[in-house]
This record gives sequence, structure tokens and C-alpha cells, in this order.
Amino acid sequence: MFFEYPKLLLLEFLLIPLIAYYVWREIKGRTPSLRVASIMPLNLKPSIFRRVLRHLPFALRMATISLLIVAIARPKSSEDFTKVDSQGIDIVLALDVSTSMLARDFDPDRINAAKSIAANFIAERVNDRIGLVVFAGESYTQCPLTTDRVTLINLLKDVETGFIEDGTAIGNGLATAVTRLKESAAKSKVIILLTDGVNNRGEISPLMAAQIAKTYGIRVYTIGVGAMGMAPYPVMTPFGISIQQVEVQIDEDLLQKIAIETGGKYFRATDNTKLLEIYGEINKMEKNRTVIDFFPVYKELFMPFALAAAIAFFVELLLKLFVLRRLP
Repeated sequence: MFFEYPKLLLLEFLLIPLIAYYVWREIKGRTPSLRVASIMPLNLKPSIFRRVLRHLPFALRMATISLLIVAIARPKSSEDFTKVDSQGIDIVLALDVSTSMLARDFDPDRINAAKSIAANFIAERVNDRIGLVVFAGESYTQCPLTTDRVTLINLLKDVETGFIEDGTAIGNGLATAVTRLKESAAKSKVIILLTDGVNNRGEISPLMAAQIAKTYGIRVYTIGVGAMGMAPYPVMTPFGISIQQVEVQIDEDLLQKIAIETGGKYFRATDNTKLLEIYGEINKMEKNRTVIDFFPVYKELFMPFALAAAIAFFVELLLKLFVLRRLP
């Protein structure tokens, strides 16, 4: 046991002069007197029990004060320890927002399915810092590394296609994500890169970005999203939106190389269920890498002292009201 405010215990020394004064007054014998015609009706020889009982209210008062001082000093205990997942993982989600992500082989389409499932993943990573990078023809950071999951999820919901130049700059997206993690002191650094296309834009080659990630000890999980073969895609025509079947083109060989180069893993998602399973698998894999620490659990112990002080006070009050006033 230890005290949050140990210096307050010095107030206990104030009880010494109070006790000394009480003892001095009893020895000197300053007691109230009353003149009566005869002392015969009075029992002037109280029992030993009653003589001792006469001092009990003072003892209870001192106990009340002493216990209150201990209570306000806030005694605590740290005997118990709990196991806690330390914040050992920093994760950046690199999300493709090119217009091809509007394909409707996912429900309702690729971009919204990816956002919804990524939001669930974020909500489950309670002890991690997570950031968000989006890319199409170029890339930018939508949210830096943060533990504020609510803000991150809201920023993820705001992501739409068409805000940046169209295209698929996988290398730029990966490089931007690496930039967010390279200064991280976390024990584990991870990028989850999701795309549905072939690298066709950007100044940085995807494999060079992967090599840079490897240099900084960053693992990259790559996810290719899209059905096998053809996928329905909304096309604007003079008569409105028309759904046409387009060929799904994903550079799986490139995504596999990126994953292998950095010690990660490549996944192929063909529908919402499969994408959900992939995020679940990554979640489990990274939980296994989380560093476990033991932290003391501090328990407040002031309540027993405060309760004992209250009991002492009420016992003193009851003695004065119903017992000691009848003593001769």
C-alpha cells in the first residue's frame, strides 16, 4: 500500500497536543460542580466500566480525525497486475480511389465495400495507431497516424473517387504510406495496400517503393479487389448511366512481389465476404505480433478508512445522546 498524498499524513501529529491537553485536563480535575442539599441519593462511586466509558467519546473523536486524514491521503494498492496489449503496431491503410473502384462486382461497389470493411478493421484495433493514404493518379495522406478511431473512420467515410487525378499510381501510394511510417518507433510497422488495377501512373515504381519499405522494416499486405473475368461498371452516356461489363485487370504478380519483398502477404478479394475474411486474417496475424506488457492495477483503499471514520463519529454521537448524559 502507498499514499497518493503522503505529506497529508503529517496532520496526524496535530492529534498529539489535543490528546496531551485532554490528559492534562483530566489530571487537573476540572469537572463541573453542582450544589445539592444531600448527596445520599447520588451514587458518587461510579463503576470502573462507567469511568472508562466516559473517555470513549474523546477516543472516538481522535479516531475519526485520524481515519479521515488517512482517507484524504488516498491510500492505494498495486499488488495486482493486468496484461495489456501495448501500442506496438503502427498501421497505414493505402486505398486505391481510382474510378475503376466504382465497379459493382462488390456490394454496393468496390470503393464503398472497401471503406466499410476497413472501418470495421479500424474499430477492432483498439491499441494501435492507424493512418490513411489514398491514391489514384497521385497520392496524399487523408489522415496521419492516430489513435482517434472515430476521427479516422469519419475521414475514411469522406473518401470518394474523382477528387484527385485518375489513374493507378501504386508506387506513389506505397511511397506515401512508407513516408508516414519511416519515423515511427513502433515495434511493428504495417501497410495494407488495396487496389483493383495495374500501375500506370506515378514517378515511383512500386518495386522501388517496396524496397524502401523493407529498408525501414515495414511489412506490406497487398489486396487485389475484383471479380474474376468481367465486372459490371457504370458508364455515363447521353441517356444516363449505363452498366457495362468490363474486364478486370489486376497486376497480381506485382502485388505478390511487393508482399514477398517486405515480408507481408498477398490476398485476392472477389466479393465482400472474401474481403472481410482477408481483413480478419490480417487482424489475427498482427495481433499475434503485438507486444504484451504487464501494468500494475491501482486500487483505491480510502473507502474503508472513510467508512470507519463515519462509524466512529456516529458511535460517539450515540454515546453522548443516549448513554453518557445519564452518568452521574
